[in-house]
Amino acid sequence: MFLVSDDIMDSSITRRSQPCWYRLPSVGMIAINDAFLLEAAIYFLVRKHFRQHPAYVDLLEIFHETTFQTEVGQLIDLITAPEDVVDLNKFSLAKHQKIVVYKTAYYSFYLPVALAMHLVGIKDAQAYEKAKEILIPLGEYFQVQDDYLDCYGTPEQIGKIGTDIVDNKCSWLINTALALAGPEDRKVLDENYGKKDAEAEQRIKDAYVKLGVEARYKAYEEESYKRVCALIEQVNESSSASGGVGLKREVFYSFLHKIYRRTK
Repeated sequence: MFLVSDDIMDSSITRRSQPCWYRLPSVGMIAINDAFLLEAAIYFLVRKHFRQHPAYVDLLEIFHETTFQTEVGQLIDLITAPEDVVDLNKFSLAKHQKIVVYKTAYYSFYLPVALAMHLVGIKDAQAYEKAKEILIPLGEYFQVQDDYLDCYGTPEQIGKIGTDIVDNKCSWLINTALALAGPEDRKVLDENYGKKDAEAEQRIKDAYVKLGVEARYKAYEEESYKRVCALIEQVNESSSASGGVGLKREVFYSFLHKIYRRTK
């Protein structure tokens, strides 16, 4: 649901190696209603399969909460970096972190694990906080990877055409470049970022090379991996206030190893 609507708001071209849903001639802006239908399907399916489950209300609440968090993240993104008004003074690594935590980390990483925890009967609030403590940084790392791959990955690798530079996206790469840039480099970034121009896009990529942004990303990736591993190791698998059902380190390592050094 979010991907269908996000592609419309971003005027995206491809998604997972296919044209975005709204770009199909037979769909167009009907895709907005399709996104609503996809959201409604969530609650139809939860009701159909879990209406009698003791965690039914918890499942509904976490879907509603995560939907709200993601919409807040999308709003911060849209007002920080509107496609047609480029103002890099609004950008910062702190702003980028807030956007990706709310727009990506909650629904992509915390939600599926928290749903499973509810279904197996985990009641301990501290267990959910511990899961969040691991999964939100993991989701942040995933989105930074996505920003990197948008610039350095091929369409065959990532399943879409990278457009963050020309679309004025508040990505990790531009924010890192801004943090490293001197007056001359900043001038290049201000004059070329967010322009629908292949030459301007290339000048931004050249500035990234000059400023060593890719090397910064490689260091960030290794630091993130070590940080998340350390958080996972803090999980006490034997302690739980839910009758013996507790967190498992294996779940978190499974998420981490799926995305560590990914190329697509």
